[in-house]
Amino acid sequence: MSKTPAPAKTRKPAAKSGKAKGDAVVAPAADQAEEKELTIAEEIDALTDPSFMTSLARGLAVVRAFSDTRRTLTIAQISQKTGIPRAAVRRCLHTLKQLGYADSEVNNFSLRPKILTLGYSYLSSTPLTVSAQPCLNNITRTLNESCSLAVLDDNEVLYVSRSATARVMSVALNTGSRLPAYCTSLGRVMLAHMPEEALKAYFDKVKLRAFTDKTVVSQKRLREILAEVRESGYAVIDEELEVGLRSIAVPVRGASGNVLAALNVGAQAARVSRRQMEDEFLPVLLRGSQELSVLLP
Repeated sequence: MSKTPAPAKTRKPAAKSGKAKGDAVVAPAADQAEEKELTIAEEIDALTDPSFMTSLARGLAVVRAFSDTRRTLTIAQISQKTGIPRAAVRRCLHTLKQLGYADSEVNNFSLRPKILTLGYSYLSSTPLTVSAQPCLNNITRTLNESCSLAVLDDNEVLYVSRSATARVMSVALNTGSRLPAYCTSLGRVMLAHMPEEALKAYFDKVKLRAFTDKTVVSQKRLREILAEVRESGYAVIDEELEVGLRSIAVPVRGASGNVLAALNVGAQAARVSRRQMEDEFLPVLLRGSQELSVLLP
């Protein structure tokens, strides 16, 4: 007698990753972990355009690794800072040295004055940067405070002209210096006048981090502040970038009415109040902004 075949076993549904809580499924801890920030090398390698020169991008990254606080660097330090392999860093530095842009002493590398020619072409060909210095100097003489002119470049504030008194920051600011846009008065003035699509792209890309306990890192709150800046026509930063530093900025518009740059004055918070900035500094900055606007297209 033939045996009746045993009923097929019912397959259990595969277990879902994460535990159900009510009707919602809680993602595993690994999925909730904050996405790791890419290194400079990883950002370069992610660009797959066949016309993109990886070697040139690496060379520029090596140049940008130097700063006013780290004027000499070893190959290992540059590799750690950028994520570029040591062998590639070594070739970049060798090329820069052969061309006269870098020098070395034992294992320590530094940039040579010739590197300034790379930025001078831009500065010397831009009417705003060429003609702005007398205006900034006048503002500094009037207020006895440091004055700066900047544009927005690659989600950062890029200083294109500056008239300084005594240093008010621990980091030296000069032409070519860069700072985050979201926590500087210069940056907020320019962000406030961005089209919504461009502003959304900015927030999608930028990583908001606190420099002091007063730094605003909430996108929702920053958007509210930018709306206020757009309405008032100026921005004030109160110790968000550095403790003890307060600054005020106004937009600089071109003939088209678009905001193309920003002008600011920074001072020690213990010496200059926000009220004083708004009552005394703002009118001087607004006059300077009007003077500079005729230089822009």
